[in-house]
Amino acid sequence: MQNRTLEIGVGLFLLAGILALLLLALRVSGLSASPSSDTYKVYAYFDNIAGLTVRAKVTMAGVTIGKVTAIDLDRDSYTGRVTLQLDKSVDNLPTDSTASILTAGLLGEKYIGISVGGEDAVLKDGSTIHDTQSALVLEDLIGKFLLNTVGKEPKEAQPAN
Repeated sequence: MQNRTLEIGVGLFLLAGILALLLLALRVSGLSASPSSDTYKVYAYFDNIAGLTVRAKVTMAGVTIGKVTAIDLDRDSYTGRVTLQLDKSVDNLPTDSTASILTAGLLGEKYIGISVGGEDAVLKDGSTIHDTQSALVLEDLIGKFLLNTVGKEPKEAQPAN
């Protein structure tokens, strides 16, 4: 009887550990069981989205204020349209705020950073952030650096008189 009680205790302990790991995985991934209803949608158009994914964080001053809910191509302007879902607690963002695609660390995940503008009018549900900065693509930066340094020819030596 004592052996059976020990086996049940170990089984319950393992079950609690598996549930804790599952809960941790859901929290880290950004998935939630209940949809948050106290949010509003804002759109931003970028020339290059490069690596930004759905469920990426939207931050302001390092604090998460929302997430990316959709990424698609605008067929009229041929730019990437990003749908941001922002918390209602941050409902006082000026219309001239700036959205930038940033990277956590050197090669980390991409997220959107919001810089506050100075206008009196604020963003509402369905508004568009017009001032955006696209993602910095490391390969493009390296290519520009190599082309600028390789393309330059060394100066010829001036003959001494």
